[in-house]
Amino acid sequence: MFRQEGINIDHRVIDAELASGVALITVDKNAENCIAVASGANGSLTPADIPPVARLVEAASVVLTQLEIPIETVSYVAELAAARSRTLILNPAPACALPETLLKHVSVITPNEKEAEVLSGVSITDDKSVREAASVIRAKGVNTVIVTLGSRGAFISGPGIEKFIAAPKVEAVDTTAAGDVFNGALAVALSEGKVLEDAARFACKAAAISVTRLGAQPAAPYRKEIEDMQFKLS
Repeated sequence: MFRQEGINIDHRVIDAELASGVALITVDKNAENCIAVASGANGSLTPADIPPVARLVEAASVVLTQLEIPIETVSYVAELAAARSRTLILNPAPACALPETLLKHVSVITPNEKEAEVLSGVSITDDKSVREAASVIRAKGVNTVIVTLGSRGAFISGPGIEKFIAAPKVEAVDTTAAGDVFNGALAVALSEGKVLEDAARFACKAAAISVTRLGAQPAAPYRKEIEDMQFKLS
């Protein structure tokens, strides 16, 4: 359900033949995860499903999407957001090559290191190669690149900024959904008018809290937890 300035839309697309998408997750002793995804009905969402809810994009200041729906649908939403001068964040997961026709409509892309390697063709081994990968991705038309670096935080490459953002030091038990939490928190912060660096720092804190808990949805922190978190770097 979406409510804003008189808009009240309850929109669902139902596929009579396919079940909802599902992800099966295993976590190893180092808190790293391995995810197997059955796309189900997610894979059948087409551009034709978007026009009935185009007002959602028009009313939003920030639009967040990812790659668990078809590329052509993501591209359609990106074009719509660009036409309305809305900020579009793309979390490029699961990793795959993306057409530049899509990338040129993306305001902020948030690959992790493996995704950045796929998008750039640069093998990431150190800070220098992170910078290089981000530069290559930006050259394809993306305004701003934020490479998420797990426990090391994130690297921002955008107009007038090239900066590493440190993550708070925590005891990780499960990294599942850390990227989702990062992106959600980033979208919230940008929609509230935070500058990019502060938004990325807010997102790093949110993701750091999430990895201290088991699971995906249960690991997402409340806002007060993020605001109250002491940003310890050692």
